[in-house]
Amino acid sequence: MYLSKLQLLGFKSFAQKIKLEFNEGISCIIGPNGSGKSNIVDAVRWVLGEQRTTALRSDKMQNVIFNGTVNRKPMGMAEVSMTIQNNKKILNTEFEEVVITRRLYRSGESEYLINNSLVRLKDVLDLFMDTGLGPNSYSVIELKMVEAILSENKAERRQLLEEAAGIVKYKMRRKSALRKLEATRNDLVRISDIISEVEKKVNSLSRQVGKARRYLKYTDELKKIDIELCRFRFHALLEEIRPLKLQL
Repeated sequence: MYLSKLQLLGFKSFAQKIKLEFNEGISCIIGPNGSGKSNIVDAVRWVLGEQRTTALRSDKMQNVIFNGTVNRKPMGMAEVSMTIQNNKKILNTEFEEVVITRRLYRSGESEYLINNSLVRLKDVLDLFMDTGLGPNSYSVIELKMVEAILSENKAERRQLLEEAAGIVKYKMRRKSALRKLEATRNDLVRISDIISEVEKKVNSLSRQVGKARRYLKYTDELKKIDIELCRFRFHALLEEIRPLKLQL
């Protein structure tokens, strides 16, 4: 697996589309200060999914888009495409040539593509995980990474060694599984609270239903009693009327 092409458009100082081709052996980029050598390294980091603006030597992500000059207007988009030859099938894909593309618009919207198919950032990171190629891997060695290796900070050194050993993938999966478990635990707590609230409402409604049923029962009994009372009064009046009719 090796980097064969790097294409830049609107990324930092590269206003025009530029294509860099890397052949077998060592490739060296030389030039005076300010010519954009470091921008090429930043482009490699960026297309691999780098999200830290400090690692890209910028204050905010939109600053990687060409901001224009006196003679050239600023651009509305930055795009970097990197072609990887997957001849040893190190990348988990059936393609022998993998093209990773990242676009960023001034609106803040970004796109990631693998062989011209839209994907998520997670898909790009998963593709290169434990391959030594990534925004935080040992494929791009800068001064502060050398200092991290030589320093007494065991955590920084361990991170590089884990990447080289190929166990980062499993640690990420473990973290993801633990996050899902924690989210599920929180969901269960919320569900318990909801069930408790629903049970209170159900108990309240049960009491109301009991009252409603008793009301209907008593209303029916009262209706029957009223009918009996009316019948009694009717017959009593008939008894009073009978002698009056005879007298009449």
